[in-house]
Amino acid sequence: MTGMVNVVGLYVHDQDAALDFYVNTLGFKVHTDVGNGDYRWLTVHSGDEGGFQLGLFKPGPPVHDAATALTLQQMVAKGAMPPLVLAVDDCRASYEQLLARGVEFTQEPVERYGAVDAGFRDPSGNGWKMIERPVKPAERTPQ
Repeated sequence: MTGMVNVVGLYVHDQDAALDFYVNTLGFKVHTDVGNGDYRWLTVHSGDEGGFQLGLFKPGPPVHDAATALTLQQMVAKGAMPPLVLAVDDCRASYEQLLARGVEFTQEPVERYGAVDAGFRDPSGNGWKMIERPVKPAERTPQ
């Protein structure tokens, strides 16, 4: 089989609030926003990922029964879902920009393992790790 991951889903409590956060705060772009009754397929992308999308999905029918949806919402609120990683050029500068936009950080930028990283949460409680992209040898300025 030859294929690629096209959409990775993220559970959110409120799709409109998630859309606002990911588009207006983080700078993502809307890829798809369509509904069918109470179900809404909502995806965003960073604009330079070659089609990779982040799905902002609300747990519930037709995918989940009410009890499962409630459990998933509670897990998201506790920050128990797997963290996502956002690669940035300058972690400290991105931290300052996002902090000024009201992003809830769980960890200030820290240098470790040869990179700088910080942690934040989206409005639903999903954890993100923001990691500075390593500078490739060809991109380094001569000393």
